[in-house]
Amino acid sequence: MGIVVPIMKSSVTKVLLVLLVTGIHSNKGTAKKIKKPKFAVPQINCDVKAGKIINSEFMVKCPAGCQDPKYHVFGTGVYASYSSVCGAAVHSGVLDNSGGKILVRKVAGQSGYIGSYAHGVKSLSLPRWRESFIISESKPQKGVTYPSTLTYLSSKTPAGKAGEATKAYENPSVTGTTTQPVSLTQTLAIPVAEGVYRATSKPFTASVTSSPKPQPVGRRNQDMGETDLWKPGPVLLDSGSVPEEEEEFSTQSSEPVPQGDPNCRVDLSFLIDGSANIGKRRFQIQKQFLADVVQALDVGPDGPLMGVVQYGDNPTTQFNLKTHMNSQDLKTAIEKITQRGGLSNVGRAISFVTKNFFSKANGNRGSAPNVAVVMVDGWPTDKVEEVSRVARESGINVFFITVEGAAEREKHYVTEPNFASKAVCRTNGFYSFKVQSWLSLHKTVQPLVKRICDTDRLACSKTCLNSADIGFVIDGSSSVGTSNFHTVLQFVANLSKEFEISDTDTRIGAVQYTYEQRLEFGFDKYNSKNDILSAIKRVGYWSGGTSTGAAIQYALEQLFKKSKPNKRKIMILITDGRSYDDVRIPAMAAYQKGVITYAVGIAWAAQDELEVIATHPARDHSFFVDEFDNLYKLIPRIVKNICTEFNSQPRN
Repeated sequence: MGIVVPIMKSSVTKVLLVLLVTGIHSNKGTAKKIKKPKFAVPQINCDVKAGKIINSEFMVKCPAGCQDPKYHVFGTGVYASYSSVCGAAVHSGVLDNSGGKILVRKVAGQSGYIGSYAHGVKSLSLPRWRESFIISESKPQKGVTYPSTLTYLSSKTPAGKAGEATKAYENPSVTGTTTQPVSLTQTLAIPVAEGVYRATSKPFTASVTSSPKPQPVGRRNQDMGETDLWKPGPVLLDSGSVPEEEEEFSTQSSEPVPQGDPNCRVDLSFLIDGSANIGKRRFQIQKQFLADVVQALDVGPDGPLMGVVQYGDNPTTQFNLKTHMNSQDLKTAIEKITQRGGLSNVGRAISFVTKNFFSKANGNRGSAPNVAVVMVDGWPTDKVEEVSRVARESGINVFFITVEGAAEREKHYVTEPNFASKAVCRTNGFYSFKVQSWLSLHKTVQPLVKRICDTDRLACSKTCLNSADIGFVIDGSSSVGTSNFHTVLQFVANLSKEFEISDTDTRIGAVQYTYEQRLEFGFDKYNSKNDILSAIKRVGYWSGGTSTGAAIQYALEQLFKKSKPNKRKIMILITDGRSYDDVRIPAMAAYQKGVITYAVGIAWAAQDELEVIATHPARDHSFFVDEFDNLYKLIPRIVKNICTEFNSQPRN
């Protein structure tokens, strides 16, 4: 028995050890079993707006193809919650069009959202919205738990994926706020992913799809392939319901109203070719081209506005500048345009636009450059050079897009050879596009939009009437006399009336001289026509000698030295006698400083001296009348010469 007890103890010990080891392994297995499951990132569709998701911070997976313009985006860097989440992710540069995971954080609403074109997505401007969000790469922050299912405002599951929870938004304490509100100050301090504000270098590309081949119409239609017809159809805002809090925030509509790109504030007229020659298929391509331009422009009351004129035998306005105030409505209207047929009377169309289109009644804003884009299939059936000159003198920037010009065997049909180069500004091709084929027209969209929006280079909007600093140098010598001096002032006032006067248009200044000189008022003194006319009326007669040479030098130093760099400098000198000093050196100095001098002589003025003072050629810049009362007769001649000289010079 003494031997059995130790053996039993040994066996018990072994059993206990086995149980202990087994328990440890069992606990490890249990621990593995209760380990936290891997986080599943919920997936959403491209059309899901941030405002539909209640969660204040979340990670989602976007599918491919969210670069499509139908998924609307508002803002840059910080996006209005009415934007497509995935569309904003592509615009910000966090994702490309192949999709992927992103981190979304809700922030406070902004007082304004600026639209921009980046990474193949055109975002729109918006004046204000209740809620915003920002996008960053899918790198979870430590200690932050992101929902594996999203909570939506609607009872529908936007993503359409099984297993994704959808909950109703129940009784929020403050309408429109997120569960973790962020103040405006916090919003501005949040870093935005690199590249959000940097302009993209990717060109705009229009898609081309095949369509059933219609019956060929017009010249050269038999050469067209089936793939040349772009799929038409407007892109509309989706019809999904707008979140309740966003409805309350919008004062006029449940959908945000795009205000347009403020960096492209132009009034634009498109003259489209509706002649029989263009044919139905080319006409459809032309309409798609317009729709693509509209999409790239970001139309709105604070940005570009656009109307369309169709021409054939006679032009007709399809819609004017104020008919459609956003890109979506414009594209819908463009799709409804039907072809008129007839000849290609381009000249008649340009004349029609000059006289009728850019009026206040049609929505012309006055403060925005006027632009007319003329599209021509082949060549016009009438002349365009003279009517285009009149259009440019009226302040219209005329662009020409000619597609498939005349072949060698067709050139004898052309009414006006080189019509496009004659119709636009005499510049380096800025205003004209020659497109070899309708199939390649879509490549012109982005270059055209860039030039239309480059308001600093729209030289044709600077007309002979609104682009100069005009300085009057007035003889106040004793030989003039009080009565005649008032006649001179009336001449100065009537001549000034012919110009468009403002701080950004033509500006007027005046110097009076005898032996001495006096600055009556400078270019920056008065900014309206009424103020200028009142200032001219108040000029007092001085009396004294006639030192014209010294007066020219004084005007260069005291008046034209403060002229704006982009203004034409015009001096109009008025005298009734020969100068006591030499005028040659001051006249040469004026020429060297780029000042164009018009010399007006009266009664005893020496005509040979007037020709020395005047800019070459003297016959265009020197004038003479024998009596003060005949000064008024010179006004039309002087204005005509100023405008003729202006339009003969390259201005770009």
